[in-house]
Amino acid sequence: MSLTSADRALVPTGKEAASYDVVRSLARRGIGTVVASEKDHVPAAASRYCAESVSLPPPREGLLAYRDALLDLAARENVATVMPVRPEDAYLLSRHYEEFAEHVSLPVPSTAKLERVFDRLKLAEAAEAAGVPVPETRLLSAVEDWEDAALVKSRYNVLADAYIDDLGPDDMGVVKDLVHVDGKNPPSTAEIRRKMGHDPIVQEFIPKDGEYLVGALYDHGEPLLTFQHEQIRGNSYTGGGGVYRQSMYDEDLGRVARDLLAELDWHGLACIEYMRDARTGEYVLTEINPRLWQSLPLAVRAGADFPWAYWLQAAGRAGEIRNGYDLDVGCHLLHGELGYLASVFTDSSPHVERPSVPGTVWELAASCVSDPHFDYFAADDPGPFLAGVRSVLGN
Repeated sequence: MSLTSADRALVPTGKEAASYDVVRSLARRGIGTVVASEKDHVPAAASRYCAESVSLPPPREGLLAYRDALLDLAARENVATVMPVRPEDAYLLSRHYEEFAEHVSLPVPSTAKLERVFDRLKLAEAAEAAGVPVPETRLLSAVEDWEDAALVKSRYNVLADAYIDDLGPDDMGVVKDLVHVDGKNPPSTAEIRRKMGHDPIVQEFIPKDGEYLVGALYDHGEPLLTFQHEQIRGNSYTGGGGVYRQSMYDEDLGRVARDLLAELDWHGLACIEYMRDARTGEYVLTEINPRLWQSLPLAVRAGADFPWAYWLQAAGRAGEIRNGYDLDVGCHLLHGELGYLASVFTDSSPHVERPSVPGTVWELAASCVSDPHFDYFAADDPGPFLAGVRSVLGN
């Protein structure tokens, strides 16, 4: 498909930071965006660079109505591709690829490839086949004792009928619960299954001395653009998505990412999360998300412009993609930093020591001075930041 500057990218989103960087990145290249959401006051839609904003039905209240609304937008003459920034969109674009491909160009994985990363049990098997370190992973129903520290999490990136027999084609859910298990106080497995809605996975607890991300865009097994960062702070002191990160490069980290994506014969976007084992120094796989990610603003700021690269791939111009970025660039998600501080008061884990409040405040303030770059805040485009503040305040 030949894409031109008259064409637009469709950006379905909630309030993900990645959607704002899609809007800004493509606008710099003369490409307009249609921001579509079921939510009010979406930061990306408040950007001066957003060409149009439209409403969608909530995907988690009825996936078929959401799919049909997204297809109607994709069928517009000037919409050329769809940018996946949420797990439900990554699922939908692959599951209904043929229907969307009648209207737009989509560099997304096949449903078979998607299942190998959306099903974290199968992902662990793929990592083992690739020789990539991965925590011991098993179903909750297979656990007979809790002698060792462990984590319980959803088996799937999304809960949908492709993976769970009890669900229908209109059902869609995302379970983000992460249960830290202390072997001395075993949990109620029946209660966990009830809350998560399926038989989740149990992974061994890996003592870590760092968290890392590899972002990648692949074309049928061949890398087009890659990026690495270290996560300094997450949504919570116990873990979560990165809210303060710095760009970096380590060949060992790049190797385990390449080996895994080669095993998967990957196509499209991949956000691969790792932790470094404090005992061995190995990079251990956490998970893969086949979409644009929360910390995308850092990658773009450092020069790894994934929205533009995705557009070029969709346009059949992958040869124009520049693979490279600047090191030691830092960036903050400001309301995420406040969430990290709040977690010091509210969250708990038998495996992760709670940091001190004064130390946390000092580290947070010092890093904002040394790296004064923020995901939403831009002097020439204050709308997204103000919309984000309004969202946090609940107005």
